[in-house]
Amino acid sequence: MSTVEHRAVPAARVWRGPLLTAGIVGAATLVLAVRDPHRSGSYGFCPLYAATGLACPACGGLRATHDLAHGDLAAAWAMNPLWVSLVPVVVGLWVWWVVRAARGRSAPTLPAWSAWALLVAIVVFGVVRNLPGFSALAP
Repeated sequence: MSTVEHRAVPAARVWRGPLLTAGIVGAATLVLAVRDPHRSGSYGFCPLYAATGLACPACGGLRATHDLAHGDLAAAWAMNPLWVSLVPVVVGLWVWWVVRAARGRSAPTLPAWSAWALLVAIVVFGVVRNLPGFSALAP
């Protein structure tokens, strides 16, 4: 039976990723909280929607983030339920990363299937939200 060694990683290197990520996400969320994406043209446009009239899986994500930053979960859900569902997962993964950093370990790695599962969920959501009868999923 083999044992897995956990090598200590220098503290500055371990903390760089989680702190940089928190800073970038925090700054982006602050920008979205201050500048309302509900106003037409405030952040540009979705090329897929402009070209085809179809909502991409990310459509409504900026507005959902704005609504979450203001504590309005219902409005955020109405804009993009997939993104609102993924936010706790993303926060949980970041907390896992921070806990590993606090223990002196490197960033966690996810199994390969998780990326495929996410891709399938995004594609299915993108298709379903554009089907007749599923207008509740449209932003």
